[in-house]
Amino acid sequence: MSLQSKYSNLRKELLSHHPSAFLLAAQFVLLLLYAVFDGSEGHRLLISAFGLVVLLLVLWVVTSSTRVQWAAWIIAVPAILLSLLAAIFDHPTLIALASLLEAILYFYTAGTLIAYMLEDTTVTTDELFAVGATFTLLAWGFAHAYYVSLMWDPDSILNTSAPGRAPTFLELLFLSFTNLSATGLGDIMPISAPARVLAMLEQFFGVGYVAMVVSRLIGLMSTMHKRQKQ
Repeated sequence: MSLQSKYSNLRKELLSHHPSAFLLAAQFVLLLLYAVFDGSEGHRLLISAFGLVVLLLVLWVVTSSTRVQWAAWIIAVPAILLSLLAAIFDHPTLIALASLLEAILYFYTAGTLIAYMLEDTTVTTDELFAVGATFTLLAWGFAHAYYVSLMWDPDSILNTSAPGRAPTFLELLFLSFTNLSATGLGDIMPISAPARVLAMLEQFFGVGYVAMVVSRLIGLMSTMHKRQKQ
């Protein structure tokens, strides 16, 4: 068996285990790590290392759900390399560039998953996992975008629960999830124009994504009932 055949068989075997489910589970594990170790400098590298694992899973998901794989590699490889360098050297410029590329990668992956979910008229198990994974990808993408905004303008996002202290990435992720889900708790507040535009865009995408998922499920249920009556 040739090396290409072995790679093809291995790829098919891995894809049969629902890559979206692995990504969703890894993101939840990363949230738990943030909950346990956030603010602890000694565990920064552990969280960064697991964050790189999540990025590799993102790359796996996006290359398995899109035919334009070269675009995913062009975005993902620099993002992973910069994230690795940022984890090692902890330099603000490296962190900002890594966050920018990670945001682009997360948004691109979310877009490919949405296209993947809409390309047929059936709902598979992997597509159900993709629904949750897409939501978390959007949340992480906007969190990285907020982080870039914060690095660009340290006063762009206000931490009302701890005045005078810049929000941590976990707090920006919290802001992202509350905006995307239209919860809006308000203790982390965008106050500059670019940050507020980001917040408005996230609210728009959050409402639009939920509406898309609900309308698709209703449409598929209607189609299924029509087929049963025929």
